[in-house]
Parts: sequence; structure tokens; C-alpha cells
Amino acid sequence: MLKTIGQKISRLGDVIQQPRLLSLRLHGVEVRMFERVNKPWLLNSGIKTVFDVGANTGQFAKVIHEVLPEASIYSFEPLLDCFMELQQKMSNVKNFKAFNTALADSDGEAVFYRSEWSPSSSLLPMEELHKQNFPFTARESRERVKVCRLDDCAKDLSIENEILVKFDVQGTEDKVIAGGKCLLQRARILIIETSMDSLYQGQPLFADIFKLLEDQGFRYTGALGQSFSPLDGSVLYADSIFIRKV
Repeated sequence: MLKTIGQKISRLGDVIQQPRLLSLRLHGVEVRMFERVNKPWLLNSGIKTVFDVGANTGQFAKVIHEVLPEASIYSFEPLLDCFMELQQKMSNVKNFKAFNTALADSDGEAVFYRSEWSPSSSLLPMEELHKQNFPFTARESRERVKVCRLDDCAKDLSIENEILVKFDVQGTEDKVIAGGKCLLQRARILIIETSMDSLYQGQPLFADIFKLLEDQGFRYTGALGQSFSPLDGSVLYADSIFIRKV
């Protein structure tokens, strides 16, 4: 009986602590991202427009505004509650605009696999490898979301060179690239999350993205950071940097 009560109290504690832990994880992401992008190579790049693809609740948008306060920022986030938090977080930034849509290679609607850890949500179902390494992301539900091609979303926007595009789309990088070829021809810097092993079903891996972007005139210049498996220490994914060849 006491053991059962203790288990219930423990589970209740987990539930109470979870939002706080998730908040700390997100705050940690923001701090690390600020440290990584607040560097001369980016500060001196002349970036005037930023496309934040897969914005979640504005972690990257907040940081990049602090680093490049004069740049226009366009963020894309399909989950409505995350989109609302994103807008609230950036409400005082006059050169910011958000779109409640996912980006892919077509326009319309699609099934979106929402993880209980929202940054792991995707247009693709998770692989077991993802769930094994990050059990707190495993529970998921399905939602229908709006989908748009990047080129279609961007055609009526005021876009000033130089352009930076950040991708954090959990396995659909190739689809975003296919739907944004015109815009990417103008981009100078890409920051794109690339996986070394399959975390989502059917996703392209680093080598695929490397070849795809090399063919479009970009060169790989390293990574802002990389994430390791808590199970065996292998690299699972990295925030890769690609810069247009001169």
C-alpha cells in the first residue's frame, strides 16, 4: 500500500516537474544558440533578412533578433499553441512576422505528428531510434496542419539581401529545399539541422543534404553544435552551416 502511494506521489511529482524541466531545456537551447551565433563570422555577414523555418516557440527567433537586431525575421510554425507563444514572445519586434504553417514541397494540408515534446514534432513519424534516445518525446498525436512551399510564402514578402535561412524541421529538410529553390538561390547562409542516423521515417541524412546543397552552390563550413546519443555517445544530429560559394 505504502509503495503504491509512493509510486503515485512520484508520478505526480514527475507531472508537476515536467513543464519546469521542459522550460529549462528550452532556455538552455536559447543560451547555447546565442553563444554560438554571437560571433564575428555572422555579425559581419551583412544579413538583412532571416527565414526561421520550424520556429517552435521562438527560441531561434529571439536569439537571432538579439544578435542581428536590424534584420527582418520571418518565422514559420505549424502548431497553433506554439505559434501563439512565438507571436507573444516576439510581439515587441517590429521587423518580425510569423506564419502558422509547415513548409514542404507542396501547398495544402498534411498530417502532422505532434510529440508531447513539441520541438520533436514533424511531418514524418518518429523512428524507434529517436524514442529510445529521447523517451520524453515518444508519446505523439496527429493533427492536420497547413502546408506551404517556401517560395509561395515568400513571394509577397519584402526581402532584402543578405539572407539567412534556418531549418529545424525534423526530417523534411529535402522537401523544404525543393519548395524553396528560388529563395535559396538568393540565400547566403543556411543553418540546417542534419541527422547522422534516421530519427524520422524516410528522412534524408547529412550526406544527402550535403550533396543537395552542394549542387545548389553551397559549401559546408562546419556546425554550430552537435547532439550526442545518451545511450552510446554517438553523434545523432548537428546544426550544420552551409555558405554560398563565391
